[in-house]
Amino acid sequence: MPKRVLRTDAGRAASPAPRAKKKRPKRARQRLLTVMLRWCMVGALAFIAFLYYRPLTTFLHTRGQLADRRAEVADLRVERQRLETRLAATASTDVLVREARRIGYVRPGERLFIVKGIPEWRRARRATIGHDG
Repeated sequence: MPKRVLRTDAGRAASPAPRAKKKRPKRARQRLLTVMLRWCMVGALAFIAFLYYRPLTTFLHTRGQLADRRAEVADLRVERQRLETRLAATASTDVLVREARRIGYVRPGERLFIVKGIPEWRRARRATIGHDG
């Protein structure tokens, strides 16, 4: 078998050298792998954040609504207690009679008198009392 001779541009014979694949230095490969691994981790974290965004916002919105509803329930409990107290107070006949008279009811056989101009009378009375000293 004839030996292969490599010729250069000048036509000189070069020493036959086995063709070797270009190899990257080990350090450069490690850097590339490290950079790729970091970008994969960043991508994975971004994907996980994307998946959790909607449920997290829904959770926070629902938690806010729950706090509003709890405050509303507390207000309604206070109102209920006030109304129960008022109901217990109106169960007596004296309170019922007073409330009936306040809205204009009279007992059978009684006469109803409507007095008008009380605020003007009070103002005039205060004015005369203030001058008399």
